[in-house]
Amino acid sequence: MHIGLVGLGKMGANMRQRIRDAGVEVTGFDRNPEVTDVPTLEDLVRALPAGERVVWVMVPSGPITDAVIRDLAGLLAPGDLVIDGGNSYYQDDAPHAAILAEHGVGFIDAGVSGGIWGLENGYGLMVGGAPEDVARAMPVFDALRPPGERADGFVHAGPVGAGHYAKMVHNGIEYGLMQAYAEGYELLAAKDLVTDVPATMRAWTTGTVVRSWLLDLLVQALDEDPRFGAIDDWVEDSGEGRWTVDEAIDLAVPAPVIAAALFARFASRQGESPAMKAVAALRQQFGGHAVRAAGAETVTPAAPPTSEA
Repeated sequence: MHIGLVGLGKMGANMRQRIRDAGVEVTGFDRNPEVTDVPTLEDLVRALPAGERVVWVMVPSGPITDAVIRDLAGLLAPGDLVIDGGNSYYQDDAPHAAILAEHGVGFIDAGVSGGIWGLENGYGLMVGGAPEDVARAMPVFDALRPPGERADGFVHAGPVGAGHYAKMVHNGIEYGLMQAYAEGYELLAAKDLVTDVPATMRAWTTGTVVRSWLLDLLVQALDEDPRFGAIDDWVEDSGEGRWTVDEAIDLAVPAPVIAAALFARFASRQGESPAMKAVAALRQQFGGHAVRAAGAETVTPAAPPTSEA
């Protein structure tokens, strides 16, 4: 199998390598000439075998994804397939599928979780699309998901839109989990009773009911900077938390934990908070997301961002 991959940033470049390591040929395109395999999107399409092209799109959600989908619609042929693996808003999936369908091109939306650790550990995958399209792309999904006995990290969640909807809810849950760990850290650190906070949280990583990969990453972040002295408590939100809360409101589903975690990120931009330093450190650990150095000027974004958690 030979696929195309558009977008070779932190996630895309690692995914290209993991797919290649599994024996699937990949031609990647990125506007950065230092990482791209071909100079243009047209060259990427020409490099793929005619009649069975599969192109994975891994670029920021919103206008950039829109533009790539429209460009591919004009370049691909009937029978080809596009997979949007970015953190697109699920309501954008049906319009993207319709644009491609006008040219006889199939569409899959894929929610991808695993951050910068996915190259080594594999990625959790939630996909939406027609069964025949998903079956055709399974060699790629198998290459990306975790190996071994617990290789369940894949689900065909439903029709077009289901993959990104599942990933949106996943990221909303992630907001709540991160906030709970961060508040627990602040409570431990606030009282002169627990003398070794990092060791206490490390003890929780084995045998307790609150153990998780996120807790492991928080302990790792504390090992690197025990008091988070080098990091600012300004925490970005990247779209999915807002979308999840919007859905909860539309569906009248109570989601107080996720909503409170989102609002806590807003509050982080107004004053210092040890808990929000912990959230910022966690985002850096699992996703390689940028953080603000301690003492840096805080700037509230002019518009809601749209990308990863």
